This record gives sequence, C-alpha cells and structure tokens, in this order.
Amino acid sequence: DASRGCDSLRAAKAALETGQVVVSSDAPMLIELPLDIVVEATGAPEAAAAHAAAAIGQGKHVAMVSKEADIVVGPLLHRRARAAGLVYTPVDGDQPSLLMQLVMWARLLGLEVVCAGKSSEYDFVYDPAGRRVTSLDRETNAADLGRLWELGADASAVLAARSRALAAIPQHAVPDLVDMGLVANAMDLAPDVPEFHAPIARVPEVADVFAPAELGGILRGTGRVDVFNALRRQDEASFAGGVFVVVRCSDRKSWEVLRAKGHVVSRSGETAMVYRPSHLLGVESATTMLAAVLQGDSSGPADVRPRYDVVGRTTTALAAGSSLAATGHHHQIAGVEGLLVPARKAAGGNPIPFYLMDGRRLLQDVPAGTVITAAMVEAPADSALWRLRHELEESFGLK
Repeated sequence: DASRGCDSLRAAKAALETGQVVVSSDAPMLIELPLDIVVEATGAPEAAAAHAAAAIGQGKHVAMVSKEADIVVGPLLHRRARAAGLVYTPVDGDQPSLLMQLVMWARLLGLEVVCAGKSSEYDFVYDPAGRRVTSLDRETNAADLGRLWELGADASAVLAARSRALAAIPQHAVPDLVDMGLVANAMDLAPDVPEFHAPIARVPEVADVFAPAELGGILRGTGRVDVFNALRRQDEASFAGGVFVVVRCSDRKSWEVLRAKGHVVSRSGETAMVYRPSHLLGVESATTMLAAVLQGDSSGPADVRPRYDVVGRTTTALAAGSSLAATGHHHQIAGVEGLLVPARKAAGGNPIPFYLMDGRRLLQDVPAGTVITAAMVEAPADSALWRLRHELEESFGLK
C-alpha cells in the first residue's frame, strides 16, 4: 500500500523507510519524524501554534497555512526560526503570500504602493435579466443595481448605494481581515479604517476606488490594505480570492500606453492596478516547500513584526458565560465582527486578539458595539497559544 496508518513513532519510522506515506492523528509524533519541513494546515489556533513551535524546536522548517495562529503569534515564530537558521514562511497560492510578493515586486520596480488588497472569497454575480445578485449560496433582489452599475462622478455615493442595495449579502468577513493583517505585519502597510471599506466594485473600478480622496477615491492616505467584493456579470471572469496592488502613476505617458493595452488605469490617470486574479493554494504550495528546504528562502519578507492585530467587536449583546467559539468554514465567532487595529499587549483593558479568545468564555456581560478586551475573557489554565503570545509581547515590547 502507498500509505500506512501509524500510532507509534517506531511504526511511523518503519513505514517511511519502506517509502510509505504515514497517516496518523498524532501530530506531535509526526513532527518527531525525520522531516525537512512541517506544513501546518489545521486551521485550529491552539493546535497550529503548538505544532509550529514544536517543529521549530526540533529543527524543522515551517510552512504556516493556519492563519488563525499566524496572526496571533506569527512574528514570534518567524523570529524563533531565523534564530535557529530555519525558515518560517507563508504558503504560495494563498492570498497573503501572493500579495506580499506582489508588493515586494512593485517596490523593487520603484512603484509607490497606494493600496494592497484582495477580493473577497466569492464574487457578487449580477443577472441583469432577472435583476438578482448571487454570491455563493446567497441571493438577493438587485432591482436598483442597473442604475448603480457605473461608478459615476461621485464614487463614494455609488459605493454606499451598492452596499445598501445588496445588504442581504455579507460584505465583511474576519478571514479577510486576517489575510490583510498578515500582509500589514509583513509589509509595513496599514488599514485605512479598522473594519475595512470592503466596497462592492467592478474590476475596472479598483484603481479609481482605492485611491486617495483627493484623486476621487475612498482612501484617507496611501500604503493601505483593504478588500473589495468583486461585482461582475455572469459572462465576466471571476476575481474571487485574487490579489492586487494599486500603484501611483508617476509616468503618465507609460501608463496611457498600458491603458491602451487593457491594463486597469484610473480615470484620473494617477493610479493603476496590477493584479493576480486567482489563487491556487493546493497547487502552488509545493514551490514554498522547495524554496524553504533547498534554498532557505521564505515566500514572504525577511522582517515580520506584530504591527496589527485582528480583534473583535460585538454586533449583539453577549451575556457573561457566553462561549466565544470560532466555527464554520470562515472560523468566525457568532455575534462578533473583526477589526484590524494596532497591536497591543493582551492584558487589562486592551483588546484581545480575535483567535486568542477562541474557545474561551466571557467573564461579564458585554453590550453590543463593544470591543472585547483581555479583562472580559477568561484565561486558560494552560495554552501554548497564550504562552507564545505573552512571549511575543515581551520580545517585541508591546504595551
């Protein structure tokens, strides 16, 4: 057989020696095997942090797919790996890695990054005949969307009207904040607003939308991260999960040539979008593993710092004793939305990182619209994730 289920280290080593794939539910045991790299893809914050720390401790490179742990303690694990001569890396094919590389590429060329971002996981697909919009398994009436199809002279007003017209479809998701938080930490970028603008925009509009307000866009500054919900017709190509950078057009003549070739240049001619409209995580991850093991290279930058945390704000009143469990495909906590804010020590009245409170209970009643703080959440008796977070705060001097 090509694979063998193993429940002991001895059996697992024997299977490897015969060329078999080892299958086991005992992750710590698997990490003890003579491996070059561990790919952590559980999506479970506590387990992912423990597995990654153990792998580094045993001299193995780590490719971190579990962003739920990466956003809480990733910079510490990155620092530990570098000190040990190892690689701790994001994974090719996933949006953070793809976007980090796109930002590094733009900067290498001398382009100013106005905004870096991604589209949400699922397009907003418009059916003009039926006047309906569908996003995955959500569908809503879009009778007013026809008149809002073009961005018009007042982009902010049109974007706000689209958001209201399609309010039945969720437009913000915690995983998007996590993706962009990882990019902000790695590339020294910042959110324009903590909850993100997350406009509903068509692909040709992105360079206009994610531009500074003085250029007709929605941003208050440059060097930002954000997300958009890609609006398209059924006969148009998808952008779901794609990544982009909006850059400043310092050489107008060159960009006008590129516009003529079909590139996305803003109406003002001041900004343009460079993008990759797809991500193929399961296919591309091999390049990260090969680069880490054979070349000692990460798919991300060399310097990663805890600049921003994803934290939670209640959307409804939560009672003392409520369990804060991250569930579902998107690992969201019921009644809690995400914000991307400057990283602080998770103590007292400071906000607690979103996935640090996963599985914990509230110690007090929390009204709707309240940012959940460390003092509101019970601390665990023992937790690798919490220990690593405290070490990160000390190591990087968070206050």
